[in-house]
Amino acid sequence: MNIILLGPPGAGKGTQAQKLVETRNMVQLSTGDMLRAAKTSGTEMGKMVAAVMDRGDLVTDEIVIGLIREQLEAGGDHGGFIFDGFPRTLAQADALGALLDEMGQTLDHAVELEVNDDILVERILGRAAEAVAAGGTARADDNEESLKVRLMAYYKQTSPLLGYYYAKGDLTSVDGLGSMEEVEASIAGVLG
Repeated sequence: MNIILLGPPGAGKGTQAQKLVETRNMVQLSTGDMLRAAKTSGTEMGKMVAAVMDRGDLVTDEIVIGLIREQLEAGGDHGGFIFDGFPRTLAQADALGALLDEMGQTLDHAVELEVNDDILVERILGRAAEAVAAGGTARADDNEESLKVRLMAYYKQTSPLLGYYYAKGDLTSVDGLGSMEEVEASIAGVLG
């Protein structure tokens, strides 16, 4: 089973992806993690990624699709893939769909973690304050101004994917503001 988790920054996609890894033996394909791993791998693709990142440029869609292709081709005994942080744009969604078709695979579900932005910002700022109060550190971008910038980028670039996957009949929305366990149960209900 291959799925995409959609939702704004801080909605809990990473947490829920980790739950799916633990409970369903799925593989989380995090774009950021794949890029960092490729950069140090020494492979041809890795050298390409390192050169782009060392220049401070954004990695192209073609490179990211190439990394995803490598993961899909690696096979293995697992419960499918969770696409995390990809696709972010309609062009990337088309490229991912074409890659899955080419490899004889499908996208089974696009699951949106639906949240209220004001509550989301309160939750993230609260989480940051708790981390600091406990003697830890908050994420550098867990502040109100940065969150608003991240949310704006999400709505400009990524939210069109909701309509895209809805039109294909692949989108299901779940309440992302419940407890971790409630959201996990909702996603399990979607995936069957």
